[in-house]
Amino acid sequence: MCTFILQRSCTRPNWCGQHVSLVVASRSYADFTPEATFDIKKVDLHRLEEGPPLTATLTREEGLKYYRTMQTIRRMELKADQLYKQKIIRGFCHLYDGQEACAVGIEGGITLSDHLITAYRAHGYTLTRGGTIREIMAELTGRRGGIAKGKGGSMHMYTKNFYGGNGIVGAQVPLGAGVALACKYLGNDQLCVSLYGDGAANQGQIFETYNMSSLWKLPIIFICENNQYAMGTSVERSAASTEYYKRGDYIPGIRVDGMDVLCVREATKFAADHCRSGKGPILMELQTYRYHGHSMSDPGVSYRTREEIQEVRSKSDPISMLKDRMLSNNMASIEELKEIDIAVRKEIEDAAQFATTDPEPPLDDLCSHIFANDQPFEVRGATPWTKLTSTS
Repeated sequence: MCTFILQRSCTRPNWCGQHVSLVVASRSYADFTPEATFDIKKVDLHRLEEGPPLTATLTREEGLKYYRTMQTIRRMELKADQLYKQKIIRGFCHLYDGQEACAVGIEGGITLSDHLITAYRAHGYTLTRGGTIREIMAELTGRRGGIAKGKGGSMHMYTKNFYGGNGIVGAQVPLGAGVALACKYLGNDQLCVSLYGDGAANQGQIFETYNMSSLWKLPIIFICENNQYAMGTSVERSAASTEYYKRGDYIPGIRVDGMDVLCVREATKFAADHCRSGKGPILMELQTYRYHGHSMSDPGVSYRTREEIQEVRSKSDPISMLKDRMLSNNMASIEELKEIDIAVRKEIEDAAQFATTDPEPPLDDLCSHIFANDQPFEVRGATPWTKLTSTS
């Protein structure tokens, strides 16, 4: 049986004023609650008679996994903020802190054999889809050890069954429909999750994709991560209808609390079952919030107040919500969660060190990886006399 050691010594005066040493006894994992059921918010429904359940069961193992992953995404983004301000990360950089429950909850409701494509706020999904912190941080700094060999940067990261962030607003949605079409054609019982933000929700190509997906009954979950402000304009000022989960019209939709990892997980399971049963696409709106501005060039306080951001942090932070649930139900101890925090910070620091010392890719690598599997071939460079070789 595993034992979690809580031993800590302290001194305090006894009844006669002398200091005595107290030692808290070691605590067994068996002392913790292995599983608990929680009430979660009811989702809003569109063209559906029934929705996800109003309760969610969480095991201790799942809770610790979700907590660690969300803390990793949070700390990774804060480190990226620091490196960007030091001008070690350059170019475009869109951070995901505040929205961690979306990525972790979605992954909890599908499998890694399913497919996922998102917009350019993609660091969190690169991690949940199997990328390492080192690979992500090194990609941000444009190094050879990056997940795209240092040639993609913040907006272009990829792993197996993850088709990356996309730099063109809304363009990933029709691409996701293509992936879903392949799933249906192959008959492999897989589906595609296609994510976009409230700013992209007004794009015409999204409505065209809704139409095609509905006609062909594609196994695709459209997910609008509604973080309230798009590039810097509130949803009330940019959309005649802010009920994004109804935008599919003839496509069923659900609106979910995107700050609660359990709400997101249960909603995603429900949506995945809908797709796998052959009913076609479904639309999810996750009501979430980003703590940073749209990108690192946006301070994020010209169109919203610091007080508003602080209020969300204090009342709806996804990590704090999960932490409070676990502690109040004896599913973990404060010391145990602190150990996770310390381990995550160390891992982030190690990855940042790697990302600042790993070499940049050589010029000879510029044209490599054009095709996944092909014989090396010659590629003309920027001038007729510049010759480069592409290898897979």
